[in-house]
Amino acid sequence: MRRIAIFVLVLLLLGVARASEPFTVAAKGAVLIDGASGRVLFGQNENAQYPMASTTKVMTTLLALENASLDEQVTAGKNAYGVTGTSLYLSEGETLSMEHMLYGLMLRSGNDAAVAVAEHIAGSVPAFAEMMNQKAKELNIDAHFVNPHGLDADGHQISALGLALLFREAMKNPAFRTITATQRKVIPWVGNDYSRVLENKNKLLKTYEGATGGKTGYTGKAGRCLVFSAKRGELELIGAVLNCPTWFDTATELLDYGFENFKAETALQKGQPVATLPVRGGMQPTVEALAEEALSAAVPVGSEASVGLSLPAFAQAPVVTGQPLGSAALVSGRREYARCALLAASDVEVRDFTQSLRRLLRRWLLLFEE
Repeated sequence: MRRIAIFVLVLLLLGVARASEPFTVAAKGAVLIDGASGRVLFGQNENAQYPMASTTKVMTTLLALENASLDEQVTAGKNAYGVTGTSLYLSEGETLSMEHMLYGLMLRSGNDAAVAVAEHIAGSVPAFAEMMNQKAKELNIDAHFVNPHGLDADGHQISALGLALLFREAMKNPAFRTITATQRKVIPWVGNDYSRVLENKNKLLKTYEGATGGKTGYTGKAGRCLVFSAKRGELELIGAVLNCPTWFDTATELLDYGFENFKAETALQKGQPVATLPVRGGMQPTVEALAEEALSAAVPVGSEASVGLSLPAFAQAPVVTGQPLGSAALVSGRREYARCALLAASDVEVRDFTQSLRRLLRRWLLLFEE
């Protein structure tokens, strides 16, 4: 019995050792991030830039949603007609709503729709590419865009981390979240007796429990590319693989790793009062500090998280509503997992003799009101 017990113990220890060892995946670039905080949970060449193929259309769709309404009418011009690769087979002069164009972008991966959307928003593909690069700069992601569809072009590339962070930003938009999660959509086909039936190319929506969206891409230069997401309970994970022959299997492996090893922790809700800060020289002695956003992050299974506050000893009047007062961090041990700003809940005017006198007079007059 003693030998058996020792043998079992050794097997368990070996299992723990293997679980803690770093692993590699069959992709040139790969990453898994926490959807709440954006923190990297797994990375493999995640900062190196590679061609991205049709995962480009995540940026195209995001810019379209930010710069146009879903009911705007988009007309396919001569540059959109006949674009190579996957297509909606738009006719020159054919008009669809922006909403239907975006379903064609994200589900069918229509390159012609990408050009039509780009020209509708920016007037030309080069001008739209400038918008894409400006957005990438604003989001501080490693990327350079040349076109709105992802067909091979010199310099058109992104890092796996940049793609995951881009998808995270897009998922903040409710319309994008709806589109990318749709498995099947029927849209008009002008001039035909039947409609276009669009099937989402992201197989994870059917095969992976909790899948919430994603975008596929493939060219000869880029190989198979995939950005993907899934949510179980309060934990949402986002991943990206670039030039990955086993794209869906690798995505499944990364998501499984994330859900097995991390849990969601929400310490503060958006707008939640966190602390009361003394005010020096103000008409009120204190001001409440509120969480600017939810303080949430993925933390390792088995860890205990707490909130650490970074606040000054006092605020100096005047204080304006929404003014940053400090910050709160979600920490476990010595590691910080997320941070959010703490904002003033109200105005606090400077105390002076005139204001104090007026305040006293108003209170005195209230005593005589019926």
